[in-house]
Amino acid sequence: MKTTIRTDGFEGYANRAASRARRLDRSEPVEAEITLTFADPLDLLEVLTANRLRLVEAARKQKHSLSSLAAALKRDPKSVRRDVVKLERAGMLRTYEESNPGHGRVRIVEPIAESVELRATL
Repeated sequence: MKTTIRTDGFEGYANRAASRARRLDRSEPVEAEITLTFADPLDLLEVLTANRLRLVEAARKQKHSLSSLAAALKRDPKSVRRDVVKLERAGMLRTYEESNPGHGRVRIVEPIAESVELRATL
């Protein structure tokens, strides 16, 4: 599955939804995808900073715990945790808890989609 990020606001969303509905009405196959729509490019830049994009890329290559992700990126664990929460709310990442024998539980970070496509219009 892929994620597409767009900056065309509600109008773009409404047009894509209507087109998808028409294809479903005609019983045409519809590819599963996740689309994140921002009202304008500045909203997108608030969520997708350079550090957050590096974080998504690292998670896409391999599942990480929060602490190993912070170590791999050479960043403060608290900052990585805040960024993961923001990206999880935006729909780019997901987290889950896993047993860590002898050490309790650990939170694992993984991407929601295998690939991300960015389409921004200024």
